[in-house]
Amino acid sequence: MPNYRRLYKQGGIYFFTINLLERGDNDLLVRNIDLLRESVKSVKARYPFNIHAWVVLPDHLHCVIELPAGDDNFSLRWRQIKSYFSRNLPANERLSATRQKRYERGIWQRRFWEHLIRDERDYWHRINYVHYNPMKHGLVKRVADWPYSTFHLFVKKKIYDIHWCG
Repeated sequence: MPNYRRLYKQGGIYFFTINLLERGDNDLLVRNIDLLRESVKSVKARYPFNIHAWVVLPDHLHCVIELPAGDDNFSLRWRQIKSYFSRNLPANERLSATRQKRYERGIWQRRFWEHLIRDERDYWHRINYVHYNPMKHGLVKRVADWPYSTFHLFVKKKIYDIHWCG
């Protein structure tokens, strides 16, 4: 069994990738964007964090979030967000025998990928990656055309030009 090691830093800023179990033609996240937003909002109210950047694609999401000073428990937040989202979806997904035995839904991959932001260069690299991702996956020809992203907030704040990357 793999030995996953996570780097925990109180008050850290992290980049995350969270995937659906079934990738590819699955558009579950954008189809249920309001539920995903509600899930994040509910968990954020109980376990605060700051969102620096976020993009939701059909089958995965990327974000950069900052934990409060004295808190390094990002795993709890993701467990809660995934759980809230899953509990509020109809149970019609295909379940493996293992997931059935563990009473798990077949929606999310069990794990997630995290990266502790090291410096400002790293920070902006991850922020740009988040916003560029819909174009990278061929979902749009211009970053501005993807509605499920904080890119539009960055434009309002004059951090990006509306024509950035396309």
